[in-house]
Amino acid sequence: MVDFLVQLLQIHSPTGYTDEAIQFVQDAFATLGAFEFMRTRKGALLIKIKGARSDAPIALTAHVDTLGLLVKDIKPDGRLMVSRIGGILLTGIENENVTVRTFEDRRIRGTLISVNPSSHVNPEIHRTERTEKSMEIRLDAQVKSRAETEALGIRVGDFIFVDPRVEVTDTGFIKARFLDDKAAIACLYGALAALHAEAALPPQDTYILIANYEEVGHGGAYGIPPEVVELLAVDMGALGENQNSDEYSVSICVKDGGGPYHFDMNNKLRRLAEQHGIAYKTDIYVFYASDGTAFWRAGGDAKVGLAGPGIASSHSYERTHRDSLLHSAHLLARYILAD
Repeated sequence: MVDFLVQLLQIHSPTGYTDEAIQFVQDAFATLGAFEFMRTRKGALLIKIKGARSDAPIALTAHVDTLGLLVKDIKPDGRLMVSRIGGILLTGIENENVTVRTFEDRRIRGTLISVNPSSHVNPEIHRTERTEKSMEIRLDAQVKSRAETEALGIRVGDFIFVDPRVEVTDTGFIKARFLDDKAAIACLYGALAALHAEAALPPQDTYILIANYEEVGHGGAYGIPPEVVELLAVDMGALGENQNSDEYSVSICVKDGGGPYHFDMNNKLRRLAEQHGIAYKTDIYVFYASDGTAFWRAGGDAKVGLAGPGIASSHSYERTHRDSLLHSAHLLARYILAD
């Protein structure tokens, strides 16, 4: 799971630019069984795992799209204004290296910095609020005007990829940007790898939707087959003050900003965890909504639950632990096999 996750994290996939990551996931999952793969017109990946029966199929979903930036404007001095994709924290990516992708797929390096960032020049820099207007991309190119930047091929609307800065420690931690929600896809990979190793057949047809528009609110709104009776959204557990989740167990979210998840699903996940010795935490995330919520709001008629690995410092420089991946994957495997 960790090897898969590290590789996936290195593939840039901000919302709107996910084809490369989707293909990587499909190729990796294809090694785990004779699955059926389909692409939605939105570009999401739908995987079908044939079960013993098909009278009450289930589904799981996780999203491959991440936060990111776009070129908002080119300044007179050649530097770039940015527009955020999703809820990325500008304070969390300040001074991070980035790559600007031009329309012709030229890659130009740069850094996201505050405007006038030197403390020896601007003594008020520590007081400046970090906003799209107060931050800019300093390109690693000798440009001093808008025309010179445009001569590089850079235009308004080009994607800006933020370096993921992946590190795996010898103490079991995985640190990176965009563990939300690539860690959850790694857990799905681990669950399916375990089922494949044991030649375990799911009791029901099982679908997995790898969504690609979750960070902007509508990834799960389309793609789940209408015959599905249960949907398990696999997404991060958000850690912080007054939260019950941690980095070492699987988080089961009973309620988020979209309201409570289905009572039966919450209890089913908790029973499975307790029956199989899976370390878990129940939690409520007030400033959070998942593709399960998007599915319901789009008219989806299935029981919906939410579980996934605990992720610290969400939408900034994130961290989780191998133990959380293990317990999350174990719960997902037990859920797929539950009858």
